[in-house]
Amino acid sequence: MRDLLVIGGGINGAGIARDAAGRGLTVTLCEKDDLAAHTSSASTKLVHGGLRYLETYEFRLVAESLREREVLLKAAPHIVWPLRFVLPHDRNLRPRWMLRLGLFLYDRIGGRRTLPGSHGVDLRKAPHRAILKDRLTRGFEYSDCWIEDSRMVVLAAMDARELGAEILTRTECIGLERTADGWIAALRRPDGSERVVEARAVVNAAGPWVDGIAGLGLGRGTPARLRLVKGSHIIVPRLYQGSHAYIFQQEDGRIVFAIPYEHDFTLIGTTDELFEGDPGTVAISPEERAYLREAVGGYFRTAIAEEDIVSTYAGVRPLYDDHADSNSTVTRDYVFELDADDGAAPILSIYGGKITTFRKLAEHALEKLSDHLPMREAWTKDAPLPGGDMADFEAFLKRAGERHSWLPPKLLRRLCRAYGTRIDRVIGTADGMDRLGEHFGGDLYEAELRYLAREEFAQSAEDVLWRRSKLGLHLPDAAASRIEAWFAAHRTEGAAAEAEKSP
Repeated sequence: MRDLLVIGGGINGAGIARDAAGRGLTVTLCEKDDLAAHTSSASTKLVHGGLRYLETYEFRLVAESLREREVLLKAAPHIVWPLRFVLPHDRNLRPRWMLRLGLFLYDRIGGRRTLPGSHGVDLRKAPHRAILKDRLTRGFEYSDCWIEDSRMVVLAAMDARELGAEILTRTECIGLERTADGWIAALRRPDGSERVVEARAVVNAAGPWVDGIAGLGLGRGTPARLRLVKGSHIIVPRLYQGSHAYIFQQEDGRIVFAIPYEHDFTLIGTTDELFEGDPGTVAISPEERAYLREAVGGYFRTAIAEEDIVSTYAGVRPLYDDHADSNSTVTRDYVFELDADDGAAPILSIYGGKITTFRKLAEHALEKLSDHLPMREAWTKDAPLPGGDMADFEAFLKRAGERHSWLPPKLLRRLCRAYGTRIDRVIGTADGMDRLGEHFGGDLYEAELRYLAREEFAQSAEDVLWRRSKLGLHLPDAAASRIEAWFAAHRTEGAAAEAEKSP
């Protein structure tokens, strides 16, 4: 019998599996699709304190988020890095004193930090005067961070596996029965066969499907109420030069970000719409596309036409319903529902949360289970994630370039950003471009595919092009079919090798 079954392979599930495995628990995680296949790959890709949460007085969440921002910067500097945001002041919206006060608090809540603080900025000067409309003359600049969201999920799952956890992707929980001393879960594998896992406790981290899993195990929902809120983004060719992002206030109270993305693009988002239906089929609506175009058009000199949109994505946030009037002001904090009355085997259901606080959420989740499962102390605060054991990214990049001087600078930087100190596991013994194997276009080679299949749970072109990387934006359409063919051949080779081992 396992100690813990975690249902859900998004950031919360992966983070809890990692923390639990490091505390000496035996852990199985199952995810019905790929890791980060839904909400956790559809974020605005920011590690941030939540400046706008100050307006709804969520000071605890902001303070915790800002502390966790520092932890993640240290734990994974290859996929988390500082980003400066410019907030133009629109005199028709929030008054300037309110923005200044909010940033004053933002700079001080959460304790000591390494990022530079906020200050005023003259938007009539370069580079902003060539980007923003003439009516915008003053604003503010402050710090937060970028994160490769789906890669963070994969790194947490990798760390969990290396600590002894069993990670089962494309494996759906289709049955959950409570017994006198634990749980019996029926799991359906990708080939349709079933497997039974017994566990002393269950964590329900199924995101938008959390109520469904609770119903599967309990025959009913939990006392918490789930509000599904859709957030959508558009990607357009790069709108401006510079490494800074913009944050734009909207008349409806929302905010919209414009962020440099994948060197050649600008990422714009997000929306907040109440969602009903199957979260697995979520997609941006024509109204959301228009909303985001118009939101940026109200600030930038350059208008965005519908045909400028090169890609979109949408996700459903499984938020705890605190009865807020607006979908944009409903809490982003997390809430736990523990069902373990009268000594029954525990099931812990998770509502809400954000990628910034996933590590702390995992600690709190295991605290909830500490009376039911013997475990060691919390340990993740000072522990690097796979590839993150470096003091300074740029210094590491320089050393990697000296070791692999044959790698083109662009490819070297991308590999160092994606894999950090594990770049040598990707490259292997290669000492020239011709030793990296089949070329799939752009700077994607077979050596990287082999690593992703072996180490990072990748099984399809979509896994590689849109979650383990964003190469889907850069490679020709034909690359996807070639990658799928590679995975099919790889699976055939693996099946043949297993058959040879059989007696």
